[in-house]
Amino acid sequence: MENILNVNNLMVHFFTKEGVVKAVDDISFKVKQGETLGIAGESGSGKTVAALSITKLISWPPGKIVGGEIFVEDKNILKISNKEMREIRANKVAMIFQDPMNCFNPVLSIGRQIIEAVIIGKKVKKKFAKGMAINLLKEVGIPDPEVRINQYPHEYSGGMLQRAMIAMALARTPKILIADEPTTALDVTIQAQICDLINTLKKQYDSSIIIITHNLGILAEMTENIIVMYAGKILEYGNTETIFYNSYHPYTWGLLKSIPNLYKKKKKDLIPIKGNPPSLLNIPNGCRFSPRCNYAKDICFREIPELKKVIGDHMSACHLSNSKIEKIKLIEA
Repeated sequence: MENILNVNNLMVHFFTKEGVVKAVDDISFKVKQGETLGIAGESGSGKTVAALSITKLISWPPGKIVGGEIFVEDKNILKISNKEMREIRANKVAMIFQDPMNCFNPVLSIGRQIIEAVIIGKKVKKKFAKGMAINLLKEVGIPDPEVRINQYPHEYSGGMLQRAMIAMALARTPKILIADEPTTALDVTIQAQICDLINTLKKQYDSSIIIITHNLGILAEMTENIIVMYAGKILEYGNTETIFYNSYHPYTWGLLKSIPNLYKKKKKDLIPIKGNPPSLLNIPNGCRFSPRCNYAKDICFREIPELKKVIGDHMSACHLSNSKIEKIKLIEA
């Protein structure tokens, strides 16, 4: 299966009065046609900045993509004109933003905004676009779409706004759909509905999906592969089963320990990761996770670990040897 997205050595900096913020620092990954990739990590890990780079929505000033390549199919989007990039956004890459309330224009009806997306994406006349917009609202599970299409954002609930945002993204039949924290601020029942909807639409449209979240639990049944990011770096990559049951990085272990599990026979308290992520203005030497890591050695504070292969496609950036990691996992099991 071919890669529809290739990100190579991407670097994104924000130039502020206080200094240069290295929000994304030399990361590489790929997405295959029809794959769902999860990007997990705490706030400030660089997840959203990486996604915005794929859509080329990093605002200058202060943000700038300072290095790397982003290939959507065979086209490096960092070397194309703004006009060509608008075509990419219209037909190939769409994004579901974290807070739909702030993404819709409050003085325009939901229908008018989706119709505009349909006209841009499908290249149809306005009289046909309304019918297509109604069908899209129906597809994403909004009741009475013929009525709802004329309503304004403040008349929608949070879950309905998220569905409307998905409908707007699908108006362009994208090959890559990026969902940035698609379940934030929604209750658990609505979260499950949104996740099910994304899975259903992925199969229907044969799109590749990138889901960004701080909650690994959301990715368990939605993704084939997961990237774990921290302070602008990729610390671990692997298929979903490997990340959940055979992860090799202490930071991934910390994220997993913060997920409640009602099905384990041996109930354990949730264990938070001690401390806070570092300021990207003052990145620590060596491994960026070392100040918070229970297993850090002297070398961890001096040298940046290489993201290297564990087995197969599983990769981890840690100075601990594989045998040492296996011993730690046995002790903590």
